[in-house]
Amino acid sequence: MSLLDGKIALVTGAGTGIGRETAILLAQEGARVILTGRRIGPLEEVVTSIEKAGGKAIARAFDVGSRDAILETVAWVKSNVGPIDILVNNAGSASKVLNARFISEAEWNATVNVNLTAVFNLTQAVLEDMIARKEGTVITVSSLAVVNPNLLGGAAYGAAKADVKNFMTFLHNTYRNQGIRATTILPGETDTPIMDNRARPPLEGERAVMLHPHDVARAVLLCASLQKGAVIPELHICPTFMRDTSADIEMARWVGAPEGLSDKPKI
Repeated sequence: MSLLDGKIALVTGAGTGIGRETAILLAQEGARVILTGRRIGPLEEVVTSIEKAGGKAIARAFDVGSRDAILETVAWVKSNVGPIDILVNNAGSASKVLNARFISEAEWNATVNVNLTAVFNLTQAVLEDMIARKEGTVITVSSLAVVNPNLLGGAAYGAAKADVKNFMTFLHNTYRNQGIRATTILPGETDTPIMDNRARPPLEGERAVMLHPHDVARAVLLCASLQKGAVIPELHICPTFMRDTSADIEMARWVGAPEGLSDKPKI
């Protein structure tokens, strides 16, 4: 018998990176996995891979930034598959402008919406069914930017990831005696497609010393597959080797900066 036989799991951002690896591992352990993301193509590719290995998976494309789309998707899953046992809030995005001096309110709000508000909306959408069954697991992939905020992820990303950790701790403190397990996973730099959007995309050799998405997915599986009387409220996972990020940070400092600043270096 596999660890997650009979469980229904929904994973956001499941087309690539951490979400993809998480969906594959959950399916390998017997869960029926609902893969969600913005683009149906990558999701269907992962579903095909899971099914070839004997697993069960369904792809559903939706905008995680839309509350209506979230509620519609969760209702569809409940009606067509069953109530969700495991929610993995993995989808995330960072702003283009990283410095708090220059980021616009619109870009700030968009970043917070994906990394924080979407987690609230998804959690609220599944919480009643979990409480009714006295069992459910909510796992959110946050970031070590929570404990070391800087220009790599940017002001909006770090603030949202810190807030989502606070929200998950609220869930843990409030609903644990009703059978709800809430876990925050805080990964360090991970070699995912989001790295391509950095102000200075890391070089191949730099990516080689980062976490692999599979490392983080294994942490998610651990937290999801413990017997229901055990919970890991918070888990940090980071690369063994610390790389020099000074060049990355300096380049990120000036993205979106207007001309004529007295402290901006002359190139």
